[in-house]
This record gives sequence, structure tokens and C-alpha cells, in this order.
Amino acid sequence: MIHNPITELEQLTLTSASKTFLKETAKWTKFLAILGFVFIGFMLVLAIFTTTIYEYAVIIKPDLPRGLGLVMMITYLLLAFIYFFPVYYLLKFSNQLKKALSTKNDEILAKAFEMLKSHYKFIGVFTIITISLYVLLAIVAMMGAL
Repeated sequence: MIHNPITELEQLTLTSASKTFLKETAKWTKFLAILGFVFIGFMLVLAIFTTTIYEYAVIIKPDLPRGLGLVMMITYLLLAFIYFFPVYYLLKFSNQLKKALSTKNDEILAKAFEMLKSHYKFIGVFTIITISLYVLLAIVAMMGAL
């Protein structure tokens, strides 16, 4: 008999232990998502007050470069915007997973795992971009040192 991997995957069932692990995972991912949104809120508050704080710093130390407060504000806003998406996907995963487990709905479970895939895909692409920027920065730094 020839085994068809697609047919075998369609027969996949969740054991009670798997369901328990997934319920616990849903709780932790919700906690991390809420914590992520709290940190995004802190970044937004910091972004709003950065220019004001920097203006006071310039009064105390006048030799600070002008316009750096605005650059810092834009940076915090950009980071909050970027950080929003993986946190949002994580929250959606948690909510969909809880719903799927309570209703025993395979379509909702698939949607939950789609959100988890989106979360990790975003994190993966962002990690690749960050590593690429570090490599580029190292190359530029080495060229400057020569």
C-alpha cells in the first residue's frame, strides 16, 4: 500500500494532551500580545514627549544637535508601527485558537495557525533585514577604518 502524505495529514487529530498544551499556549500568547501592546503604548507616549524632553535637554546643554528630538520621535513611531504587526498576529492567534478549541472547529483552528505563521514570517523577515543591516553597517565601518 502506498502512503500518501496529504491523506495522512488529513487524518491528524488532536489528543487531549495536545489540546491542553494548545490551551496553555493560547493563554501565554495572549499575555505576550497584551504586554506587547502595552510596550507599543509606552513607545507612542515616549514618541509624543521626546521632542519636549529634548527641547529641555537643549536648554541645559546647548551644544546638542538641533532636530535630534524630531528624529528620535520619528524613530519611536516607526518602531511602534513595526512592532504592532507581530503583536497583532499573536493576539489573533490566541483568540482564534481559544475559539477553535472551544467550538472544535477545524476552519477556525486553521485560521489560528495562519495567524501564527504570519507572526513568525514577520519576525523571520524582520530578523533577516536586521542582520543584513548589521552586516552592511560592519562593512561600512571596516571601509571607514581603512
